[in-house]
Amino acid sequence: METPETNITLRDLPIGARLLVRTKTDWRTAVVSQFYTEKATLIVCSPSGRTYRLRRLLEMEISFDGEIAILKTDLEENWRDNFSRYDVRW
Repeated sequence: METPETNITLRDLPIGARLLVRTKTDWRTAVVSQFYTEKATLIVCSPSGRTYRLRRLLEMEISFDGEIAILKTDLEENWRDNFSRYDVRW
């Protein structure tokens, strides 16, 4: 028996949840940091080793690739094809 798929939004993730986010150039890992009335703050890791913050609407949908949470975008791109390469020293 199949169960109907429920739409999970950014609001449904707990603080500290990890997910993939599409930036202007590539896909990067992010962590849910804080919730506000209408938006959530995400801490995004950059390839240089620094981090920065993004704010996204709480109603943005989350999809899953196995157990990996992915913030949905309008692009029909596989995240594995353009995932940001991090500093290999770490």
